[in-house]
Amino acid sequence: MKDPVCIVIPAWNEGNTIGKTMQAIKRGAATSPIISDIELIVVDDGSTDDTMFQAASLADQIISFPEKRGKGAALEAGWKKSVAPIILFLDADLGETAVHFPLLVHPIIAAEADTTIAKLPPALTRGGFGLVKRLACYGIAACSGFQATAPLSGQRALRKDVLTALPPFGSGFGIEVGLTIDAVRLGYRVSEVEVPFRHRETARNFAGFMHRGQQFVAVGRTLIAKWEMNKT
Repeated sequence: MKDPVCIVIPAWNEGNTIGKTMQAIKRGAATSPIISDIELIVVDDGSTDDTMFQAASLADQIISFPEKRGKGAALEAGWKKSVAPIILFLDADLGETAVHFPLLVHPIIAAEADTTIAKLPPALTRGGFGLVKRLACYGIAACSGFQATAPLSGQRALRKDVLTALPPFGSGFGIEVGLTIDAVRLGYRVSEVEVPFRHRETARNFAGFMHRGQQFVAVGRTLIAKWEMNKT
């Protein structure tokens, strides 16, 4: 059985990577026995480089924000424009590894899951100390009972009716944590799938620690909000 899939790519200043990612997606779709058609939607989140130009010849739709509104707004705008029954969120910097995206869609087409989350291979470079990931895993388990191993992964597939039932997306680095908690609470089947995606990694330098510090705060805020909702 083959199904159509919509792939939403939120992008901010990804002119150097988005073309390779989209070409790899098209190759993956062309060789997949389970995907009948893809709809590629790129949401340009106020880029100041040539992201839109690089995506123009490969995308079915481009949504362009005049200024940066954040990943949550980009994802919402993208999936709401889709006509496909399955939505896949992919980052713009996956490059050649985006060819493996059918692995993430297969459990949904096979009716084995309602939403899937990609588990990526171990990082090639040493990053942080795992504090954000541990916080996210603990918080997801406390708020929903789901034992996550890839709580921060942005590579996710969902049935469109699941997205329609979920609350509006949040903003910042807590989006993925919130999505998992909301889906489990509503009774949907969430499955983590090993997929050999690779994308930009943050190093153990000042910029990397700043990034992870912002992640930690954002994930913490999301978990507090979800916990408060759970008590009401």
